[in-house]
Amino acid sequence: MNGKLISYVIPCYRSEVSIGGVIEEIDETMKGMDSYEYEIILVNDGSPDDTWGAIKKLSEGRNDDRLLGINLAKNFGQHAALMAGLNASRGDYVICLDDDGQTPANEAGKLIKALEDGADAVYARYEHKQHNLFRNFGTAMNEWMAAVMLGKPKDLYVSSYFGVKRFIVDEMIKYESSYPYVIGLVLRTTKRIVNVDVNHRRREIGQSGYNLAKLFGLWINGFTAFSIKPLRIATVSGCVFAILGFLYGVYTIIKKFVYPIAPMGYAALMSAVIFMGGMIMLMLGMIGEYLGRLYISQNKNPQFVIRETTRDGKEKE
Repeated sequence: MNGKLISYVIPCYRSEVSIGGVIEEIDETMKGMDSYEYEIILVNDGSPDDTWGAIKKLSEGRNDDRLLGINLAKNFGQHAALMAGLNASRGDYVICLDDDGQTPANEAGKLIKALEDGADAVYARYEHKQHNLFRNFGTAMNEWMAAVMLGKPKDLYVSSYFGVKRFIVDEMIKYESSYPYVIGLVLRTTKRIVNVDVNHRRREIGQSGYNLAKLFGLWINGFTAFSIKPLRIATVSGCVFAILGFLYGVYTIIKKFVYPIAPMGYAALMSAVIFMGGMIMLMLGMIGEYLGRLYISQNKNPQFVIRETTRDGKEKE
């Protein structure tokens, strides 16, 4: 091998039409970076279209073994698909990007340079994002959650286009829980994380695989996977409401003595009861979420299951 190995990891979902263009762009980009070797790992995350068929054709049409296709047994989610690709990667540097062409593979050199200059992890930052309003809202919520719950620096922009060094990947793949959250794994490993500015393209084909349910699940995963702050917030909230309840009780007693004929305030009382009941149910649900995830993880629920790869059979020849 002539130089350092770059691993491109791409989770694929409904990218039957677009993935070929992404691979072609990576190949063209690496022709101008001949001091590096590279490999491409495509992870089909249970796509309902023929994405896996497209990946197999791409693999069969090459003269080298640089492309590895991994077909998951079902849809495990983007972060699980990334973990499958990271586990299969061998590169000194690993670059993760999207399958739809919106993340420009021809600017991967910027991420690699940042890693060469001393960063342990680098995230692409977009001046003008070309996602729709719904996806931008989801990204903003994810940024807020990562800053509040995971301690992400506020000036650090997190995106799906990022690069990490080998030792970061080695630490990330030690995580075997059923609920991987990639930025959480990076943040708990290093603080030497930087941004580089790249262009963000408009989506030409298809639409985002994220819907409201998937975004909500991602947020819950971020809340509970790497932080106990929600439980601490619940504890502090409980103390605050207990104190307020005690003070209100004292106020009610004093008011009864000062104004013995004053009505007790049925509407206010019911509002307080409903509010407190809702808060209690919320806290119990949060605790249940933690316990449920602990139970599922203890039962060894897999992060991902590989049905087949494009190298099955070839390694035995």
